[in-house]
Amino acid sequence: MTHHVILGAGPAGVIAAETLRKHAPADTITLVGDEPDAPYSRMAIPYLLIGNIEEQGTYLRKSATHFDDLRITQVKAKVTRVDAAGKTVHLDNGQSMAFDKLLIATGSHPVRPPIAGMDLPGVHPCWTLEDARAIQALAKPGARVLQMGAGFIGCIIMEALAARGVKLSVVEMGDRMVPRMMGPVAGGMIRDWCEAKGVQVFTGTKVEAISQGAEKGLLGKLASAVGLASDDASGALQVRLSNGQTVEADLVISATGVRPAIGFLKDSGITCLQGVLTDEHLQTNVPGIYAAGDCAEAFDQVSGKTIVSAIQPNAAEQARVAALNMLGQKNRAQRRHANQRARHPGFDLHQFWQLGRRGRWPVGRADRQGRRPSPEPAVQGRCDDRLQQRGLDRACGRDARLGRRPGAPG
Repeated sequence: MTHHVILGAGPAGVIAAETLRKHAPADTITLVGDEPDAPYSRMAIPYLLIGNIEEQGTYLRKSATHFDDLRITQVKAKVTRVDAAGKTVHLDNGQSMAFDKLLIATGSHPVRPPIAGMDLPGVHPCWTLEDARAIQALAKPGARVLQMGAGFIGCIIMEALAARGVKLSVVEMGDRMVPRMMGPVAGGMIRDWCEAKGVQVFTGTKVEAISQGAEKGLLGKLASAVGLASDDASGALQVRLSNGQTVEADLVISATGVRPAIGFLKDSGITCLQGVLTDEHLQTNVPGIYAAGDCAEAFDQVSGKTIVSAIQPNAAEQARVAALNMLGQKNRAQRRHANQRARHPGFDLHQFWQLGRRGRWPVGRADRQGRRPSPEPAVQGRCDDRLQQRGLDRACGRDARLGRRPGAPG
């Protein structure tokens, strides 16, 4: 009986475990995840912050007994080391686990910028359910929130924050918003749109340091209690920017990017570059050890190079293919282009990318003559609701549950 060990309980790990069970009913499958919660989708966290769903709505599988029913053993621990030669993984709970086949699907973790004050209370990434709980507690209507980073992930977080009614400032070190995806025209359009919505935007700017504002003394607190002084700046975070300005914030969110979570593979004998290097079958340089998802650097038939493709459709496809190959098949992973549209406060990033290519706003002949009315608010609202539900279905892997092809119209 073969023992398959899967490191990582995100979408890639879950899909791989389910695929193995479907095609190998008698094999032993262990799914190792380093968070205490049930396996969930990080892509659903913005919907949680907006208030569209509860925490259970982020779970990848809705039945509490789903993995028990499939005889998939779950282990809640963090992998610290992989002994490829000895076919053993070591966990932070002191447990060692032997394997016959291993899948590395540990995903990514947030980049931590080297900035003084990142350990202060009120400074958080937005990556886990634990992060989301901390943000929910602080991002109340009217709260001053500063977000570091305005890339793809940052834009998704921005929509959620804007929906919570916070006073939002965004600092992006690039010369425009979403610099890796948008050209100067589209990036400028996004900035204009955000500023029109009341978001304070700093581009070409870095956060240099974060410090805790001084707490008020006894007299100051008494004055605030009787309404003689404002407590607005009590304990506020002071964020010093490279442009010389200092911004006060009740909450600072770091959205400065992610990188593959593969530090535990040091000295393992498994080749890693940017991610875990694999061949077209998602096998590493060590026979019997595979990688999939955001941590995998896989061969791409389109470009002829190895790339890390950190989008959920690719993670799901790689997990399925890797699992089949762990069972002795010879499948090749096909890269899927992202068909997910990141939605900003009231707009669609894909739309701005198209506008940026044209270099102008879409003003047709009827628009110039004033004969094309805007959509009725109720109609626009229904369209927005449907787009949000489709995004949530895909984030939580509900296409299959609803009997639809992934990405098929709802």
